[in-house]
Amino acid sequence: MIAIRMRDARFIEGTKTVAGPLSLDVPFGALVAYRCASAREAAIAARLAAGIVKASHGSVTICDYDPTIQPVQCKRLAGFVAHDPGHLEQRDFIRYIKYRAALWNVDPASAVMRAQGLLERLDGLHAAFAIPIVGALIGSPTVLVMDRPAAAYAAQIVTVAAECALFTTHVDHVSAAAFSDHARALHSA
Repeated sequence: MIAIRMRDARFIEGTKTVAGPLSLDVPFGALVAYRCASAREAAIAARLAAGIVKASHGSVTICDYDPTIQPVQCKRLAGFVAHDPGHLEQRDFIRYIKYRAALWNVDPASAVMRAQGLLERLDGLHAAFAIPIVGALIGSPTVLVMDRPAAAYAAQIVTVAAECALFTTHVDHVSAAAFSDHARALHSA
């Protein structure tokens, strides 16, 4: 089974393609580290993969659901972590997790318990990076999509996301290689 399938997916502004074409499969349980030409392309490619941004051309499916016509199903299947996750601190943790639990329709008490366990597994990551990852995982998504995650934390991120497929975007070979070194299965473009 395929968690994410992209076929000639492009994001076009005016007459210029700013991301793509992307044609790849992210199988269930796999890690795909995708290298892009720029930070902007990486950000858009990650959002295409998570169904947040709709493809201007081509197609994207998440577990056979089309984000253009089935966005709710896609949002329940794909967790997303932006490159710049915002300014979250440890004191924001419980409030943020309850907010994410409401988005994922997960019991808040169960979400907090799961989140605390996930946070312990990300020991050493600054809260600003760890909390968004935990928030994206508390709903047990089928796939976790990350825009330019820090290479230094590749081993921890891959370990904590072991229950789902992982799609990461990168702008340099070193960062992509850090994730591919830990890959369960690697497809790199």
